[in-house]
Amino acid sequence: MNNKSKGLGDSIEKFTKATGIKKAVDAVAKATNTDCGCGKRRDTLNRIFPYDRD
Repeated sequence: MNNKSKGLGDSIEKFTKATGIKKAVDAVAKATNTDCGCGKRRDTLNRIFPYDRD
């Protein structure tokens, strides 16, 4: 896995994992049998707010 963030979405994901927020969100999503939408949100934020513009 590449540790370099492509954009804002990756940075937010790293923050939520480090603080335990991601684990809590995943637990609620599992308990309610719903998708949290985290991956889609991350990809959208990376596309809108990229760090490298190649």
